[in-house]
Amino acid sequence: MHHRVRQVLLVFAVAAATGIVGLAQAPAAHAAPLSLQSVVPAPVSVQPATGVTYTLPAAATIQTPTGSPAATTVGTYLADLLRPSTGYALPVTTTSGTPTSGIALLLSGADPSVGSEGYQLDVTAALITIRAQTAAGLFHGAQTLRQLLPAAVEARTVQPGPWEVAGGRIIDYPRYGYRGAMLDVSRHFFGVDVVKRYLDEISQYKINTLHLHLSDDQGWRIVIDAWPRLATVGGSTQVGGGAGGYYTKAQYTDLVNYAAARHITIVPEIDMPGHVNAAQASYAELNCNDTAPPLYTGTSVGFSSLCVGKEVTYTFVQQVLAELAALTPGPYLHLGGDEANSTSDADYRTFMNRVQPYVGALGKTVMGWHQVGQADHSPGRIAQYWGTSTSDADLSAAVSKGAKVVMSPANKAYLDMKYTNQTPLGLTWAGLIEVQTAYNWDPATLLPGVPAGAILGVEAPLWSETITKLADIEFMAFPRLPALAELAWSPQSARNWDTFKTRLGAQGPRWTAQGINFYRSPQVPWVTPPATGRVEAEAYTSQSGVQIVADANAHGGNRVGYIENGDWIGFSGASPAGKTGFTARVSSGGNGGTIQIRTGSATGALLGTATVANTGGWGNYTDITTTITTGSGPLYLVFTGTGSLFDVDSFALTGTAPPATRVEAESYTSQFGVQIVADANAHGGNRVGYIENGDWIGFSGVNPTGKTGFTARVSSGGNGGTIQIRTGSATGPLLGTATVANTGGWGNYTDITTTITTGSGPLYLVFTGTGSLFDIDSFALTGTA
Repeated sequence: MHHRVRQVLLVFAVAAATGIVGLAQAPAAHAAPLSLQSVVPAPVSVQPATGVTYTLPAAATIQTPTGSPAATTVGTYLADLLRPSTGYALPVTTTSGTPTSGIALLLSGADPSVGSEGYQLDVTAALITIRAQTAAGLFHGAQTLRQLLPAAVEARTVQPGPWEVAGGRIIDYPRYGYRGAMLDVSRHFFGVDVVKRYLDEISQYKINTLHLHLSDDQGWRIVIDAWPRLATVGGSTQVGGGAGGYYTKAQYTDLVNYAAARHITIVPEIDMPGHVNAAQASYAELNCNDTAPPLYTGTSVGFSSLCVGKEVTYTFVQQVLAELAALTPGPYLHLGGDEANSTSDADYRTFMNRVQPYVGALGKTVMGWHQVGQADHSPGRIAQYWGTSTSDADLSAAVSKGAKVVMSPANKAYLDMKYTNQTPLGLTWAGLIEVQTAYNWDPATLLPGVPAGAILGVEAPLWSETITKLADIEFMAFPRLPALAELAWSPQSARNWDTFKTRLGAQGPRWTAQGINFYRSPQVPWVTPPATGRVEAEAYTSQSGVQIVADANAHGGNRVGYIENGDWIGFSGASPAGKTGFTARVSSGGNGGTIQIRTGSATGALLGTATVANTGGWGNYTDITTTITTGSGPLYLVFTGTGSLFDVDSFALTGTAPPATRVEAESYTSQFGVQIVADANAHGGNRVGYIENGDWIGFSGVNPTGKTGFTARVSSGGNGGTIQIRTGSATGPLLGTATVANTGGWGNYTDITTTITTGSGPLYLVFTGTGSLFDIDSFALTGTA
C-alpha cells in the first residue's frame, strides 16, 4: 500500500534541487523482507506470520500514548532515524486509543515477561506495534525494528525503498541488567562528538551503560572546581604527547543527557589509589614528598600512588567524588582500584576502606576493578573482573562478601586487543581476540567459583594506548562489540556461533551506510552492499605529485595522499558522460582545499568544484558532494588550496542525465494535485509523485506534432493506473493511453511505451486509476509521422 498525503516532502524537493541526495543505482530486484530471526542480539522468542508483510507508507505516522513524554521522545528518535532514508514526514502524534495503522509505541499490553527493559513487537499488514512497560523497552524495540528494515534505512539521504517488515511477533528481554561498553578517554582524549557517535553506535545493540575512564597517569579529563589544575594541567597531554583535553561540566552533562536519551547510563571512573600521575603532576601536595612529578605520556602502569598517610588525600577524594556525583544521575561511581603496585597491601586496604563510604554517603554504589575485593565490603558493591584466568582470589573475596560481578575478562572482552597479529591497532598482552573468541564464552560459567546469580552483566572495555580517533574506536569495536552485546542480552539457549556469524555478516551493509569503519573479519560471511559505482582514488592512470598511502581506515586499505596545491590525478576509464553529481570520501587535518572535476586533461573543461574542509584529522573521513555538468572524455581531479591539503580515498560519479530528447516530468508549467519529490534514483534527482486519480501535469513547450510514440520512466509500489496523453488541456483530444503496473516498489523504475496519434498544441498527461497510483520521472515523444 502506498497512500500518500500531499503536504509532505517539499523540503526534500528543495534538497534535491541544491545538491546530490544519494548515489544513483540501477533499480534492484525486489528483495524479500528480512527474517525476524536476523536480529542482533538474538531475541528471546520469535513467531513469524507466514505471508504477512508490512510496507511503510509515505503517509505513516508514529503514535505514542497521550501523557507519556518519555514514549514520545522514543517516537521522535525513531522518526529522526527513518526520515532521511525514506524521505517520509513521519509525524509523531499522541493517542489514547489503539492505533490501526502506521507505527505505534505503547506502554500497555506487553507480555508480562518483558520486564523493565524488554518489549513485544507485533507486525501485521497494516500496523507495527511496539509494546513495553517502560520507555527503555520501547527504545530497545525500536532498535529491533530498525534491523528488520532494509539496510538502506541507515542512509542519511533518500533511498528507493520499499520499506517492508516481515509479519509476526517478537517477545524479547535481556539476560543481564548491566550491558556495558567502556571507553578510555585518559590515555588518548576523545571529544564530545566522538563519544556521542559511539553512544549512537552501541545503543543499536541494546547496550545500556557507558563506563568512561576519566583519569589515569596520562590525563585527567573532567573539570573539578575545587581542584581546577586537574583539568588544565593534568588534562594537557596524552600518550605520545599532544594537546590532550578535558570535559567541562557542561560538556559532561551534555554527554550524560545524550546517553540518557538513548537509555544509556554513564558510569564515571576516577582510578585510585594508583594510576594518578596526572593528578599528582597537577598538585604537589598529593605526593608524599610534596613534589609534583612531570606529566607522563608513556604507557607503563603501576608506578604512581596517592599518599595514603596524608589527610589532604582524603579531602581531595571526597571533593572530587562529590562534584562528580552531583553531575552523574546514574547509580554508580567507579573507583578503579587496579594495578596499585606502588601501594602496599595494608595501605591499599586502609585507603579503600576509608573512601568507599564516601560513595555511599553521596547516594551512589561503589564499582571497582576486581582488586577491590581486598578491602571491606560496601553495600551493593560491584566488582569488575578483568583477569584472564578462571579463578581469582580478590574476586572470590569480593563475591564472598556480597559483591555482584560485571564480567570483562581481558582475553575475551577487551576491545583493545588485536584481532590477529596482522591487524594494525591494539595490544596483545591478553592474547588475540577474533570475533569467535569474543562470542564463544558464557559469563555464567567462565569462573566456576562465581555463582551465576552473582553476575550482574558484561562490559566491553576499550583502552586507548593505540587508539587515537573515531575510526580506530570503530575498527576495534565492530564487529566484536555486537558479539559481546549478544552475550549480555540474549538467553544462552539462543546463542550459536554458526547462526550468529551469519546474522553478524548481515550487519555489514548497515555499518557501511552509517560510515562505521569496521574490521571485515574473515570468520564472518559479510553481506556485500549494493554496488555504488565508487572508484578507488589510487586507481588513477596518470598523476602529478600525489602518492598512494597505506591506510587501514581507507576503503581497500589505501588512499591518495601527500596532496599539494596543483596536484592532480587522471582516470582514463572514468567518464562523466551523462553524470550530474560527484561524491568523494576525503579526510583532512589541515586547511582543506578544493577538488576541481575536469575532463580531457588537468586543464580541460571544468565540470564542477567540491570544497574540502578540515575533517578533524587525517584518517577521519567524510563524504563531500557537489553537482557537476555532464561532459565526455577521461576524468581528471585537480587539487587546489593553500598550506596543507587533504587525502582522497574514493569517489563516485552520481546521477544520470536523461537523453536529450527526454523531458523531466517535474518541469511542468501547469499541474493539478501532484508534487515534486526528491529521489536519488530519478533522472536529475526528482520525480513527480503524490499522484492520485484525476491529477494531471501540463507542458506548454512540448508539442506532439509529428510524433507517433510515447515512452515514460515510471515506478509503482501500488496498483498502478494509466497515463492519458492529451493536447491543449487536461480534457483535450486523447492521443493515446499507457498502462502502468506495479514495478516492485517506489524507486524501482521501468519504461512503459505506447503508440499515439499525432496532434498539435501543448502536451498534457492525465493520470487515472483506483487506489494508489505511481510516480513519473521523465518521458519522451518518439517517432515521426
